[in-house]
Amino acid sequence: MKFLINLEAQRSSDPGKLGYHLENRIIFYLARMISAQKQTEFYRSDYDNLKKVRSIWLCLDNSEDGDSIEEISLNRNTVFGNKENPYDIDLMRGIIINVRNGEIIKDSQNTLISMLEKLLSDTGVEEKKRVLTEEYGMIMTTELEGRMQTMCNWSEAIMERAMEKGIEKGIEKGMEKGIEKGMEKGIKKERISAIERMIQAGATKEQIISFGYTEKEYTEVESILYLNV
Repeated sequence: MKFLINLEAQRSSDPGKLGYHLENRIIFYLARMISAQKQTEFYRSDYDNLKKVRSIWLCLDNSEDGDSIEEISLNRNTVFGNKENPYDIDLMRGIIINVRNGEIIKDSQNTLISMLEKLLSDTGVEEKKRVLTEEYGMIMTTELEGRMQTMCNWSEAIMERAMEKGIEKGIEKGMEKGIEKGMEKGIKKERISAIERMIQAGATKEQIISFGYTEKEYTEVESILYLNV
């Protein structure tokens, strides 16, 4: 059995911040993964050779009680009569994994969410390796260590939390205009640096923009990297 899987990390699932409902974007991705199989996974009218597609989304901004896993899928309902059809139409399924972003939160009762929250926490790489090995029984291969290091380098969710904390503390202390401008420059520098690391790690333009960065910022970093080649 073959599955086609798309995995995305989403900074926010709030329609007010995104400008759209995430569910509609997931359905669009699923539909695109289905239609793209024409002349690759099946030919002519051999639609029974369609492969199942899964789009998995990690949403990183949920509140203390927001840990959950949701599914979006096709359903077959008989709206008239009593005809039953046992054919399985489980071709498309979207999965939304909601992890929490609080500093002090109890371990989730779901093992996957608990592991992801610890992996995405502000702790260092060595501590994360210890937790994954001792608490979740993962074998720490060279490849996994490398991917963890890359993730820690450009995890946008972690960086955004740190910036938000700095801004909140600055507001509470009544920072003056000059200091605020300095903070803005520092935030911009961090955002540019984060985009650069993501590009070098192989992230696509679409993925980077989906994390909350602007196309202008992406173009600026791309130009700098091009000049340095």
